[in-house]
Amino acid sequence: MTTTETSQENHVTGATIWLTGLPSAGKTTIAYELAATLRGDGHRVEVLDGDEIREFLSAGLGFTREDRHTNVQRIGFVAELLAANGVKVLVPVIAPYEDSREAVRKRHQSEGTPYVEVHVATPVDVCSVRDVKGLYAKQAAGELSGLTGVDDPYDEPRNPDLRIESQNQTVQESAAQLHALLTERGLA
Repeated sequence: MTTTETSQENHVTGATIWLTGLPSAGKTTIAYELAATLRGDGHRVEVLDGDEIREFLSAGLGFTREDRHTNVQRIGFVAELLAANGVKVLVPVIAPYEDSREAVRKRHQSEGTPYVEVHVATPVDVCSVRDVKGLYAKQAAGELSGLTGVDDPYDEPRNPDLRIESQNQTVQESAAQLHALLTERGLA
């Protein structure tokens, strides 16, 4: 196979890149930064933002463990479907439970679809200062309960494909770190 053929093949090989982490960890920001780079390289890319999914695909679901599991499975199904059809799917979703994320990984494995799990491992104290959506402030004021990583569990990935500590680098550096992993695996 020539370099050109290999390059063209990579551009049609889909993959799901799942970014998990606490609220305000930087998942979505990193995903959109990477999406721009991948699009610039000629890849078909979709970002399945957790907030948008909740509004359109998982409307009506609450935040119980069962509802969160259902939400993650729906997102995983759509991601695998897109990835199986040549799209690089970036999924910045909290997905707090290890068993839910593992079910998504197994679905991808059973279909032969590449799957990369990234833990955006920003500490809760940094996330609470960023507080992009004001969730930590609402929780501290007693207006919100069930905040992942504060008063609701978050199962940190034990063996992610990549761990990004966004508090120690720029968004561009975080996206470049992930792009390098994808390139190493023949996915970028």
